[in-house]
Amino acid sequence: MIEFTNVSKVYDNGTKALNNVSLRVDKGEFVFVVGPSGAGKSTFIKLLLREETPTKGIVKVNGYNLNKIKKRQIPQFRRSLGVVFQDFRLIPQMTVYDNVAFALRVTNVTNRSIRQRVPYVLGLVGLAAKARNYPDQLSGGEQQRVALAGGEQQRVAVARALVNNPSVIIADEPTGNIDPELSLEIVELLNEINKYGTTVVMVTHEHELVSRFNRRVITIDHGSVVGDGSLNDDWGDFYEG
Repeated sequence: MIEFTNVSKVYDNGTKALNNVSLRVDKGEFVFVVGPSGAGKSTFIKLLLREETPTKGIVKVNGYNLNKIKKRQIPQFRRSLGVVFQDFRLIPQMTVYDNVAFALRVTNVTNRSIRQRVPYVLGLVGLAAKARNYPDQLSGGEQQRVALAGGEQQRVAVARALVNNPSVIIADEPTGNIDPELSLEIVELLNEINKYGTTVVMVTHEHELVSRFNRRVITIDHGSVVGDGSLNDDWGDFYEG
């Protein structure tokens, strides 16, 4: 569960990123967070991950009050989250298998559990056959588009986010570096993961992609929540011009 109560964020340089935001995301929901560049979406993510703290208000995630959490508790808190970034953040010197396993090794999971969990998750995202490939080998051949490599790399990133069995997946513009067809595949994958009960919060600016899914949409503009519900026809007005 995610809860923001009257949350504002003002950076040291005076930038007002969020203004009195209150919202709640319940366990098992799939929510899109949308809005134009500079709307406050990145700050929203940073507060969720406890990379930033609010200037005012309260942020609660997975039972943790992030205003009061102790520094030594932050790694444990973050293990309850799976994070998928726009730029994949894979380690090029590691195979697909090892990139996913790395997320478990840093949390001292046993080798036996790693051998069980990693193949299962790679199968879940359709990459079981690519376990021994390196990230730069994921194009499947020189004839394929570079974007396909990006799509597969993002699936590895989703697998890595999943491997700790998180209760919440936070996807920060996960389709920003891949083409529309592959973007749809990534969101469909997150949609399938959500069916198992994992909460998914996906930040995006892709109006057409959001319109393909009948999900809750939280719209942020100029640091405030200006919409919360299903996608409406005038949402695209934020992106014109």
